[in-house]
This record gives sequence, C-alpha cells and structure tokens, in this order.
Amino acid sequence: MNDVVIRRATSADVAGIVAMIADDQLGATRESLDDLTPYLDAFERIDTDPNQLLMVAERNDELVGTLQLTIIPGLSRRGSSRGLIEAVRVAAPARGSGLGTTLIQWAIEESRTRGCTLVQLTSDKSRTAAHRFYDRLGFLNTHEGFKLKLT
Repeated sequence: MNDVVIRRATSADVAGIVAMIADDQLGATRESLDDLTPYLDAFERIDTDPNQLLMVAERNDELVGTLQLTIIPGLSRRGSSRGLIEAVRVAAPARGSGLGTTLIQWAIEESRTRGCTLVQLTSDKSRTAAHRFYDRLGFLNTHEGFKLKLT
C-alpha cells in the first residue's frame, strides 16, 4: 500500500466520498449525489471540529477509500478518550487490495497518538463480510448497539 496517501479530506473530495458511501446495499437507499448541499454543510461542521478527522485514501490522484475518525473525550476509563471509526468505505475497484486494513490501521495509530485508550466502531448487522474483516483485525464484538431514528 506504499502507493496510497491517506490525508484529510477537502470540500473538493465530498462528491467522491458520497459516491463511495452510496455504493453499497445500505448507502444506495439513503444517499444521493443529486444535491451535494447537505453533504457540503456537514463537511464544514466536520472540518471545523478538532475532534473530527474525515480522511480519504488516494492512489494516483484518485479517491479509493474514506473513513471518519472521531476522538471522544470521556470520564469513564479513568478519564480516557476513545476513537470512534465511522463510514469506512473502499471504492469498488480497490476492494480486496488491503486498503481497508491500511485505513483501519491508520485510524488505530492516530487514536493512539491522540491519547485514546481504545478504538470502537459499529457495523450494521447485515454487513457480515465487514464483521469478519473487523474480527480479523482484532476487534471484539463486546456490545449490542442501539439507535433511535429522529427524522
């Protein structure tokens, strides 16, 4: 993966990021490239928050992956922070190349650098291949997740 650069996303990357998020069975039903306005608004909120890192992986000037890392300060675990990994996506042509592993390893190291004592993530129950991927990387399925849709 030496030819991959992981860097902070810019507003110019938003369309490519949304395209990757939309390119799966769940994203296809809830994302749209027709109007980037809400995504650009969200990007601005993410980009101005020092605890948010929206990252892209780039190979030969082409976006091939993305993830968002949120650093969450907390009181539990003796006042430690944790890293929350979200929206991990690898572009279809780059799947199976090890890029997902590279992205997750980057997020783990960045979390460690920022003083986090653990890294956590959620994955939709229907994403069984992703669950096997996270298991191989050493993540443990220790909790049940709950969501309440507000809109």
